[in-house]
Amino acid sequence: QVQLVESGGGFVQAGRSLRLSCVASGGTISNYGMAWFRQTPGKERDFVATINWSGGAHYYADTVKGRFTISRDNAENTVWLQMNGLKPEDTAVYYCAANKDWNGTGKLLRQYGYWGRGTQVTVSS
Repeated sequence: QVQLVESGGGFVQAGRSLRLSCVASGGTISNYGMAWFRQTPGKERDFVATINWSGGAHYYADTVKGRFTISRDNAENTVWLQMNGLKPEDTAVYYCAANKDWNGTGKLLRQYGYWGRGTQVTVSS
């Protein structure tokens, strides 16, 4: 029932910042753990960041720790990913995901039942 739509991707130079948005519709995500994943052609979809239902707990992949921040506003039914200090290796399609079965953080693909269609982030050298 819940649909997720990502936006905010684009083409940027290394060292710049982007903020991705994930807006949910068709139902509330206020009791769902949420996450961002990313994928490049020919590669597996990798975990990036996750946040619990209230926004009080976070977990990040080592590759983005200290550079990326995940946040949410349940009143807006929205999750964000602030990406600072972007590197060429951050280039990927970024996907938003909702854990309909658990309200905490999680980094495994199989935990997430709702997915957006992705937004492209390209970082040039």
